[in-house]
Amino acid sequence: ARAPARLGGPGAPRSGLALRHGVTVLNTPGTIDSDYRGEVAVILINLGQVPFTLNHGERVAQMVFARVEPVEWMEVAAVEMSERGSGGFGSTGRG
Repeated sequence: ARAPARLGGPGAPRSGLALRHGVTVLNTPGTIDSDYRGEVAVILINLGQVPFTLNHGERVAQMVFARVEPVEWMEVAAVEMSERGSGGFGSTGRG
């Protein structure tokens, strides 16, 4: 696979597969970078109660392309505080 230059995107599950069979993409979103060269693989997990058989040609994931801009990080002596601060992992959902 080869994505257009400066475009990349997350691989996402298809909702119908999850709704009907309980099968979804395990590492979602799995981003495909524009400089990646190779076969695209999708890791599926069956959260349903019955075995699921994947048939050749069946669509199991989708990709939404987005422009990816290169970023240059700058090292700084200190970072100014924000309202959020260093809270992570659901800290902004508390009321």
